[in-house]
Amino acid sequence: MASFDFFHELRDDIPYNLHSHTQFCDGRASMEEMAAAAMAEGFSHWGFSPHSPVPLTSPCNMAADNVTAYLSEAERLRNIYRGRMKIYAAMEIDYLGPDWGPSHPFFTSLPLDYRIGSVHIIPTQDGNRIDVDGSPARFAQYLKEHFHNDLDYVVSTYFKQSLAMVKAGGFEIIGHLDKLRLNASAVRHDIESSQCYRTGVETLIHEIILTGITVEINTKHYEATGRFFPAPELWQMLRGTGVPIVVNSDAHHPHLISASRTEAIRMLRQTAGA
Repeated sequence: MASFDFFHELRDDIPYNLHSHTQFCDGRASMEEMAAAAMAEGFSHWGFSPHSPVPLTSPCNMAADNVTAYLSEAERLRNIYRGRMKIYAAMEIDYLGPDWGPSHPFFTSLPLDYRIGSVHIIPTQDGNRIDVDGSPARFAQYLKEHFHNDLDYVVSTYFKQSLAMVKAGGFEIIGHLDKLRLNASAVRHDIESSQCYRTGVETLIHEIILTGITVEINTKHYEATGRFFPAPELWQMLRGTGVPIVVNSDAHHPHLISASRTEAIRMLRQTAGA
């Protein structure tokens, strides 16, 4: 197990990625295949971060029974690549509420190198838990079926959950902090200018600045949508206050391990010089 102190080694000119998924969740390749692709691509630091177990049915999340096997495979690969590429065993942990998230003892007791905290699932007005990630088409369907077509409620709740997660702690990196806008903007194109959205994201950013946790720039959807998460207009605010930033591809396929990281790093350098 490493310590997140290794963050100081991660500069823009060092090929790293700390967010990837494999056969243990919804990834499309084995850990061995992903590591081999990362090595061939020239990465010197590679982090695995399967979607965490959750206490509900989810085809995207790893089963709790597989955590030991995952950690064992990470250790095996760490030994294989020792001296050539540093391998990290992490986890992208879903925050569901006070009863389940990165600060839960189940996760704090695991020998992970670092933890990514993310929100994909939020409570409905009726108290059910629904995944609001997925595709825009599925989001629109779920919005109607589970949230009474109340987009403002979904947006406000997403950011409230994210804020509560940051306050609860237990993780080092916040994943794709405004990714909801990908689906929300497909329903209402000007959602980012709405009061509920601006209040939500600004309050979250303020708390992130206070806590000093690391913010991920997620590049997974840039090629298809032209969007990074968080939005580039937030980068300068984050950098100006000294918030650490990492650029991650959120790779689910070996051929997408770099997934627009170069473009994000170029833009981030321009932001730093602004």
